[in-house]
Amino acid sequence: MIFPETSAESAAGAPICSAKGCRADAVWVLAWNNPKLHTPDRRKTWLACEEHREHLSQFLGVRGFLKDVVALADWESGSP
Repeated sequence: MIFPETSAESAAGAPICSAKGCRADAVWVLAWNNPKLHTPDRRKTWLACEEHREHLSQFLGVRGFLKDVVALADWESGSP
């Protein structure tokens, strides 16, 4: 599985959390964009484990970048 902005995978090929130094399996997708750089419909992604979801969401949210937080399974299946 390849994510456009996050390509880190565990040895088993599962996506891992985007938090610095974290090697836990990702459970969440944080969709974001920087309105100064990206068109409104562009979405970059960070992946998060349960432990880092809130921290990464706050980091993006404070900057006005966070657009959506979706369970990884829903993101992969295309569910809303």
